[in-house]
Amino acid sequence: MTNSLKKTLKTVLPIAIGVFLVLYWYYNTAPSDREQILFYIKEANVFWITISLILGLLGHISRAIRWNYLLEPLGYKPKLINNIFMIFMAYLANLGVPRTGEILRATALTTYEGVPFEKGFGTIVTERVIDVFMLLLVVVITLVLQTEIIITFFQERGLNLNSIFILLVAGVIGFLIFVLFIKKSESNIALRIKSFVKGLLDGVFSIFKMKRKWAFVAHTFFIWSCYIGMMWVIKFTVPSTANLGLSEVMVAFVFGAFAMATTNGGVGLFPILVSKALALFGIQEVSGDAFGWIMWIAQTLMNIVFGAISFLLLPLLNRNR
Repeated sequence: MTNSLKKTLKTVLPIAIGVFLVLYWYYNTAPSDREQILFYIKEANVFWITISLILGLLGHISRAIRWNYLLEPLGYKPKLINNIFMIFMAYLANLGVPRTGEILRATALTTYEGVPFEKGFGTIVTERVIDVFMLLLVVVITLVLQTEIIITFFQERGLNLNSIFILLVAGVIGFLIFVLFIKKSESNIALRIKSFVKGLLDGVFSIFKMKRKWAFVAHTFFIWSCYIGMMWVIKFTVPSTANLGLSEVMVAFVFGAFAMATTNGGVGLFPILVSKALALFGIQEVSGDAFGWIMWIAQTLMNIVFGAISFLLLPLLNRNR
């Protein structure tokens, strides 16, 4: 497979999957259910959507502040407003072509703040490593908080506690064997995995070497609290989901995060997986779909609108640079 074909597939495939999933959802949803979902979306309380968007904006601003904590040890301190614009530009770019946002962000940092590309890109990679670590932490917390519903989920599919325990033990043993194999192997795949894990650990532990490490940690938890909060307040826009608890919303958040990671901005897949997550707590499919679509539309429009504004204002405010 040629490099050009690989690049084309990386660009086209996620978009094609997203379009397929939207069509799949559309044709597998009864007309009456689609009307009900559209009704929920049209009647969604603007107040709660606004609060969700404010939380999203605060999370992005906090990310922009935190970015400077990574850049300061390198001898740079960009303008906060520039950081904010670059972050929104990156999110908008990622909606079109996955991972191009990170390159665009580092390029803009070089253009408007004079930070060498490789240094700026390195801080962005560190950010992503920390994000992966935080997502894993959220997943673990969610599993602990919702252990009972997860066990029930498996039992309904014919797996009792003994079977689950055996699966867990087998999984741990399999993981340990895999780790030992990777450590001893010198294949290209093994070397890539070892490089990724090393980068993951280096990125996590590097925050304890920076000047404002505890401020960095505080901003990291604030950012992820905002992300979860964005989804938590959206529950009030659909009557059937208004009484969901935080741990239940966190299950939907984890499912949604997986959707965002596997398709362009979660298009098509986000509402489907969020609805499946909420079904675990007795939420009907129509209400779950409505919840997922309202959340996805709100955050996507935020990234599009503020991303477009950022593309316009960043060069205008820095025209002398």
